[in-house]
Amino acid sequence: MNAERFLLDVNILVALFDPAHSHHRIVARWFSSPSLQWGVCAFTEAGFLRIATSTPAGRRTLGQATSIVASFSNDPNFTYWPIRTSWASLVAPFAGRLYGHQQITDAYLLGLAVKEGGVLVTLDKAMKHLAGPKYSKHVLVLE
Repeated sequence: MNAERFLLDVNILVALFDPAHSHHRIVARWFSSPSLQWGVCAFTEAGFLRIATSTPAGRRTLGQATSIVASFSNDPNFTYWPIRTSWASLVAPFAGRLYGHQQITDAYLLGLAVKEGGVLVTLDKAMKHLAGPKYSKHVLVLE
């Protein structure tokens, strides 16, 4: 049996690499699980870089943040999740549950996790609602 594969949401990356973040300990504890199969996609990379370099919580230069992203591939349990499918195709299974513009990226990430048979890890409790009962197994909300 294959181990579960986890796609990290931007908020997980931000909390993981910011010791002052209110969820840092929860995320760091979960992330330290042995043999955790994890990855990111273009959206989570770009989102992390944007937040890490632009918010007061970020406090990083673009070079520092880019180095963090580059270091992901040093972990043997890391996998890059390429996006090869359109937004409409990925979100089709739960498109009726979308209610606003702030869910565009969330829906893309959830759709990618569903398509790839993985689990989206997030701090966003609303992601469970977006997934609905049929796709809730594809979402892990760390609390």
